[in-house]
Amino acid sequence: MAEVEITVRGTHRAELPPERAKVRARVVRDGPDPEQVLGDVATIADRVRSAVTELHDAEVGPVVAWSSDRMQTWSSRPWNQDGEQLPLVHHAQLGFDVEFADFTALGRWLSEVAVLDGVVVDDVEWTLTDEHRDALLREVRAGAVANAREKAEVYVAALGLARVTVLAVADAGMLGDGIHPVGGHEGAPMARAMAMSARAPEVEFEPRPITVTADVDARFLAG
Repeated sequence: MAEVEITVRGTHRAELPPERAKVRARVVRDGPDPEQVLGDVATIADRVRSAVTELHDAEVGPVVAWSSDRMQTWSSRPWNQDGEQLPLVHHAQLGFDVEFADFTALGRWLSEVAVLDGVVVDDVEWTLTDEHRDALLREVRAGAVANAREKAEVYVAALGLARVTVLAVADAGMLGDGIHPVGGHEGAPMARAMAMSARAPEVEFEPRPITVTADVDARFLAG
């Protein structure tokens, strides 16, 4: 039998529980008096900042990194339901990005700051450490290649051939690296990631595992 070219797609997936939680929170206030609005945001932001810095330790956590934005201000003139323009409203906000390595401490911190008037928690993003994410990527890429070869060997056996030689291996579709983070979002909305305890105001989390998949296209020559 003549040599036969076989092209297959291999895939592999693996998962780990999240190790980090990146929180995006903002202090937002508005009102008719611009000085009052700015003062309120500054006061509340100081409380949030204190709650963060008390927990910050880059090596052991529970907060391993954090940053804050510059104060943003703007004004708007809203309209009522009768089409009349209302007096000028002044707005101010200041955002915080906080990375936690301890989810129990995260729950306590959110219970403390989320009840402050003007604090909005936008998102909790579940992630891995760089070291473990890189290791997981290596694992799924190698697994995808092995899966492609297994598929090719099944075809080779079905054709009654005995020899298979690798001609090429490429990322799926040759359009990207074929790595897709799914599940637990890295980026899952907080509304789906948290639940309030019935007995206490502390926030409890049950984040989904971080799942990574890899797809590769491989071409073999069988004979």
